[in-house]
Amino acid sequence: MYVTHITYYCLCGHNDAKQYERSKREREGLLLQLKVMTHAVPLQRWRELGVEEQRAYIMRLLDALEVTDRDKRLKVARAILYLAQGVFDECDTEMDTLHCSRHNIFLLYEMGVFTALLELLSMEIENNQACSSAVRKPAISLADSTELRVLLSIMYLMVEAIRVEMEDDKPEWKSSRETFKTELASPLCNGEPFALLLFTMVTKFCSMNAPHFPMKKVLLLLWKTVLFTLGGFEELQQMKVAARERISLPPLPEDSIKVVRSMRAASPPASAMELIEQQQQKAKLPLVKQDSLDTYNERDPFKNDDSRDEEEDADDADNGLEGEVDPLDRDVIIQPPPPPAPLRPPTERVCFPKGLPWAPKVREKDIEHFLETSRNKFIGFTLGNDIETLVGLPRPIHESVKTLKQHKYVSIAEVQIKKEEELQQCPLTLVCHTTGRCFGHSGSLCSSDSIALLKLLLAAAPTSKAKTDSINILADVLPEEMPVTVLQSMKLGIDVNRHKEIIVKAISALLLLLLKHFKLNHIYQFEYVSQHLVFANCIPLILKFFNQNIMSYISSKNSICVLDFPHCVVHEMPELTAESLEAGDSNQFCWRNLFSCINLLRILNKLTKWKHSRTMMLVVFKSAPILKRALKVKQAMMQLYVLKLLKIQTKYLGRQWRKSNMKTMSAIYQKVRHRLNDDWAYGNDIDARPWDFQAEECALRESIEKFNARRYDKNQNSEFVPVDNCLQSVLGQRVDLPEDFHYSYEMWLEREVFSQPIQWEGLLQAQ
Repeated sequence: MYVTHITYYCLCGHNDAKQYERSKREREGLLLQLKVMTHAVPLQRWRELGVEEQRAYIMRLLDALEVTDRDKRLKVARAILYLAQGVFDECDTEMDTLHCSRHNIFLLYEMGVFTALLELLSMEIENNQACSSAVRKPAISLADSTELRVLLSIMYLMVEAIRVEMEDDKPEWKSSRETFKTELASPLCNGEPFALLLFTMVTKFCSMNAPHFPMKKVLLLLWKTVLFTLGGFEELQQMKVAARERISLPPLPEDSIKVVRSMRAASPPASAMELIEQQQQKAKLPLVKQDSLDTYNERDPFKNDDSRDEEEDADDADNGLEGEVDPLDRDVIIQPPPPPAPLRPPTERVCFPKGLPWAPKVREKDIEHFLETSRNKFIGFTLGNDIETLVGLPRPIHESVKTLKQHKYVSIAEVQIKKEEELQQCPLTLVCHTTGRCFGHSGSLCSSDSIALLKLLLAAAPTSKAKTDSINILADVLPEEMPVTVLQSMKLGIDVNRHKEIIVKAISALLLLLLKHFKLNHIYQFEYVSQHLVFANCIPLILKFFNQNIMSYISSKNSICVLDFPHCVVHEMPELTAESLEAGDSNQFCWRNLFSCINLLRILNKLTKWKHSRTMMLVVFKSAPILKRALKVKQAMMQLYVLKLLKIQTKYLGRQWRKSNMKTMSAIYQKVRHRLNDDWAYGNDIDARPWDFQAEECALRESIEKFNARRYDKNQNSEFVPVDNCLQSVLGQRVDLPEDFHYSYEMWLEREVFSQPIQWEGLLQAQ
């Protein structure tokens, strides 16, 4: 279902859940009171009303939203939130509540509720009195953001419910979905899209001008808005295929989403203690046959069928959990892997899958380098960028070039870079098309907003320590009165940890989504955002995030199942005890944290791919042992991106590191895509020269500035402006003069015109 992963206190928090722990009579009283206030029929239940009667009631609620009394507006907003949550007092089951919520949300949108809420949200953002009052307060609590939290909760429910398409949707709902998608992407408030309004809230909060803004709700709504308007990973894959067809590139060799879904997790790296135990076990079985040893290894619960991926790492001892974790949620593009096969009899051998998961790729640059080296060796001269002429080269070189061309891959980015180079060389003869459906406002978006997102990520990271000058992200989770009992303290502690985890999840997903869309739209848009992130220390920040007991973080249980929505409002609330809170749920791991870790690893991969200077940052910050600890998580997708990060820096880690980590090298070979002619395992890459690192970033920045100047700079260089040769046109142009020019106009005429002799004969002769 569309909100199965949306828990109730994701929207309102554990402390707000107190109002839903009241009796059903009290909760019904709120809606009946509002029906009387809006002159609706108070004796009928909502689900007993017809559609037209429900529309009339919503219209009265919209009229009541325009009153000047702040308290009355808040009551009406709470009634709309109750409708968006499914009128749960009239529902008997959780599924019934979700269906009713979906029906009500589409009805609310058709009646224009979202537009009305957007106006109220803009008023709250521009409420300088509330902002100044919050700045002066020594401690900010939930009470300071009540109106904002109610508005953002309704808008989040509407965006998420309408965004997800279901099989039983009505035809008018599908039409409403497309209309809402277009509406969110178009200028709604102050000539800007809705996402940029939310970005404004983020930057305003991080600049300490509005510390009472509920950042968790803002970030969740911002993420879902971008996901809805631009599209998720499935839509991105389809857009990439269509983009390659438009520029006449061959189709992709495989669907990366399907490949990742079919991959299996490898065994985690062995710690020093495990290696000692394994040596002791082998010492006890010196004469056992190999078949028996295979069976013994299969009984180890921390190993899977592919024992070749196990890494011997005696230098890195970690006492973290090493139980197997399998994805049980569908919040990410991967599917749950099949359950592990039962133990085989001792006589059956282990069968590994044939072939590698990825088709190898070769860049045109790699073919040029190969031919340049071959020509220097066999002929003694080179032909530049010519990859067709093979005269004078031996037959094996011909076969090698043929194989390389069979696996040649030209990316959309390479085509775009080549076109930009042509535009730079011939600015007058080539047409420059404006690009940027999501980049038009990037001048302000990418600099300040990316830094603000990283500040929030740093504040929410579990490895960060509280500082006096850091931003307070707990303003929308701390109650007015601090807990006085052990149970209340435990409940608040769980809520605080969960609050931080949700912020990390939203930021990581948002950054990854924006980076992927920017890269597909234009490579220099992606590089522009990437440079801002790198200069804002995004790489060491992500490494700092992973420099913890990652298994403990992924297996944390900061949730209370009985408070999940809609369970908490449909079923009777059991008594919470310290023992039940400490036990947590029955899930083996926290999908939310696993999702965040995968997103951060993918962001790190995108920032460092084909960038030697940034790869050296991974080496300088000693990321190898940090990433190796992350391999303990037995999840295929997470291991894939960890191995990618290890692969790009192996050439810099030295021969001794590669020698002592041969099983990690084997796992890289087995799971990561191969680039033919890539000497990643030997360190012979000619591009890995330390004196080129600074020049690489400077050249990239220069290309980005030229790209932005051609497309987004309003003050274009007048050097290429056509000359106007028409006398009437030139004299008719408006010239901006100083304000005080008319005071000295006569003096100017006397000095510059009348007192200057004009030699007309000389002027005519010059012509």
